[in-house]
Amino acid sequence: MSKVKTLYVCQNCSATFPKWMGKCTQCDSWNTIEEQVVEQRRGSLSKKSQASIKEPTKLNMVKQEKHARQLTKIGEFDRVLGGGFMPGSVVLIGGEPGIGKSTLLLQLALKNKQWKTLYVAGEESEAQIKDRADRLGVAHENILITTQLVVEDLCQLFQDIKPDIVIVDSIQAIQSRNLESIPGTISQIRESAYQLINSAKFLNFPLILVGHITKIGNIAGPKVLEHLVDTVLQFEGDQSSGLRILRTSKNRFGNTSEIGIFEMQQTGLKEIPNPSEILVDFHTEPLPGVALALVYEGIRPLVVEVQALVSTASFGTPQRSSTGYDPKRLNMLLAVLEKRAGIKLSTRDVFVNVTGGIKITDTAADTALAAAIISSYLDLVIDLDTCFAGEIGLSGEIRPIRSIVQRIEEAKRLGFKRIITSTHKKEIQISENIIVDEIRSLVKLLTKG
Repeated sequence: MSKVKTLYVCQNCSATFPKWMGKCTQCDSWNTIEEQVVEQRRGSLSKKSQASIKEPTKLNMVKQEKHARQLTKIGEFDRVLGGGFMPGSVVLIGGEPGIGKSTLLLQLALKNKQWKTLYVAGEESEAQIKDRADRLGVAHENILITTQLVVEDLCQLFQDIKPDIVIVDSIQAIQSRNLESIPGTISQIRESAYQLINSAKFLNFPLILVGHITKIGNIAGPKVLEHLVDTVLQFEGDQSSGLRILRTSKNRFGNTSEIGIFEMQQTGLKEIPNPSEILVDFHTEPLPGVALALVYEGIRPLVVEVQALVSTASFGTPQRSSTGYDPKRLNMLLAVLEKRAGIKLSTRDVFVNVTGGIKITDTAADTALAAAIISSYLDLVIDLDTCFAGEIGLSGEIRPIRSIVQRIEEAKRLGFKRIITSTHKKEIQISENIIVDEIRSLVKLLTKG
């Protein structure tokens, strides 16, 4: 049997050292040396090992395997997963402290009484988890809690109890006996994740890993952690509003741009099946600087409210502030408005906000944002029964967008009387009770509001 030992490896130049050092003597980098497990092998491969090497398989000879997904009974969670858990899949979920990660996963365990769920508690005691479970619902006998945090013991426990699903909260609390470093270091996270994922694949159960995030919003730990797992989810939201958004950034078994929307309440997280009614603040009267955007997130259309405030700059350099919208795209849009539409914004402060705490990634919101900025600049109002959907190019043209028919149907369902969108090559079937205004440029947008 090969002997396991550890070495300290520089993450910058791959130089190895017998002990930890603050500075790498090879590349002069500081704090780049991490402990890693090294398997020391003696001699060359034996004849038995050489005989066990598997021959490559022709792609057209591979048989397809069909697996039934495990539904979680939480519709928004199933949506971001692509229809439920795949057997043996590994899901990594990250989010800010107190955003509701543990609450969501405990609700998942409580709703599925048919699953034998193993909850690995790395940051809370068993009594604390029981108190939260009492607030969320009725605990059942198929939920097992362990505070064992040594990964080798956990892998043995998986083989003994054969769980249907495992929740590890959090991966930063797990440690391996093979390493001397403390839990939460890059080497411990990498080694623990390797062993947990191998056990999940071997025993064919879904594994959920909870991960901390850094101050800039990325999941803490080595980037290889996100490459190892099958699905990466981000749990976002403004803690003051109560709205929570579960967004997928990687999914080997589904769409990578899907979102699930929840609302935090006293009894836990409540699903929002119709988010447009939550994201849009229906005013009793129109206000300057407010426009409604019809965007796509994943496979579902949403109507979101875009707000803009244009004011005279108090200092020499005008401010550009954006919440929920890409700041770089905002700067590009302001330049296009000044160059192509004649809206003088070089001496004005511009503040943009997307209500509800949602972050827009669909470029179809460009037209709504431009309309909101123009509305605030001219101090004019936009009718509440009008929504916008169109991408703006650098030459000021309104570019076609995808799924325009579905967007029009969503606008009609929500009671809008008019939608301003781009001109499409294919003729759009005009729906009843809604006017579809197709425009080609920003100049036309100035006359349509």
